[in-house]
Amino acid sequence: MTVREDAIEHPDGSPGLYGYVVRPDFVLIVPEEDDGFHLVEEYRYPIGRRSWSFPQGSAEADTREDEARRELVEETGLRAGLLRYLGRMDNAHGMTDQGLHVYVATGLTKGEAHREHTEQDMRQRWVHRTEFEQMILDGTVSDSSSIAAYLLWRLRRA
Repeated sequence: MTVREDAIEHPDGSPGLYGYVVRPDFVLIVPEEDDGFHLVEEYRYPIGRRSWSFPQGSAEADTREDEARRELVEETGLRAGLLRYLGRMDNAHGMTDQGLHVYVATGLTKGEAHREHTEQDMRQRWVHRTEFEQMILDGTVSDSSSIAAYLLWRLRRA
């Protein structure tokens, strides 16, 4: 991660300074099964509380698809029979150049999770789609990347 400050010129010609965070893109996986999803929950230091979300992160891999498969196994132990790319989105375009690549995983088989040391408090559970929507409405799911990925998933299904 790098913090940059660039000298810019506003549309009216006046000078300015723009600061943003440079971070690599990450993958987010929507593990879909039986009209619901597998979620993970962990403590998120920046917000000072636990948070439910879709599995996401970065893993050393040759391709984004391989990265998504590894991240899914790492956090949930689930292996995807089929992994479909839904698209790329900007994470927080006013603060960072980081993007996220969204995949939907189906044909899931259970296995052993291989979590990183920093994920030792992670929990996992399956929720029905209607429960997931309620979790968004009541703030239990507040991760904007997961919410945006869910919308992308719904729109791609239509």
